[in-house]
Amino acid sequence: MAEANSNASKYKKDGIDEASQAGEATGAEATEEGEQVSTEATIEQLKSELEQVRQESADEHDRLLRLSAEFENYKKRMDRQADEFKKYANESLLKELLTVVDNLERAISSTDQDRGANNEACVIEGVEMTLNEILKVLKRFNVTPVEAKGKPFDPVYHEAMMQEETDEYPENTVINEFQKGYMLHDRLLRPAMVVVSKPKSKE
Repeated sequence: MAEANSNASKYKKDGIDEASQAGEATGAEATEEGEQVSTEATIEQLKSELEQVRQESADEHDRLLRLSAEFENYKKRMDRQADEFKKYANESLLKELLTVVDNLERAISSTDQDRGANNEACVIEGVEMTLNEILKVLKRFNVTPVEAKGKPFDPVYHEAMMQEETDEYPENTVINEFQKGYMLHDRLLRPAMVVVSKPKSKE
């Protein structure tokens, strides 16, 4: 009787163990399935994110290409404008100088028609008028002569061509001009070519 109870207990225990093992197996399978589902979801999420990054990269690449093309077009447009500016930068100056040409042509024409005693006077008058007209044009474009004669020699604005002994001027003074110098606004356009004084040598 006791043996029968022992066997029954053993069978019961074995059944519980088997059920427990079966439950554990089922739980393990469920865990594996859950992990598999989770892994697949992660992979899908990563794929989605990768695709999004690829799309963003492609969009950025297209944007950079458009910017590069726009910049190249801008450079070409600026080059064209610069060439155009250089080509016609002196247009207003040249237009002003045409009046000087007109005066010279009138002076020559009047000289050809009048070859009498007044010819020389007409030529001088015509040249003076032309010179005055040119100086007016230069002044309108902010070109002014450099003061030189009678001034102390300044190597910034004067170029000494020679020295001349004299007692009429202090030493190192500009006493004559070979060629006038000119300023454009506050910049030296051309230095004056001058003769500079020096004391007479004592014998």
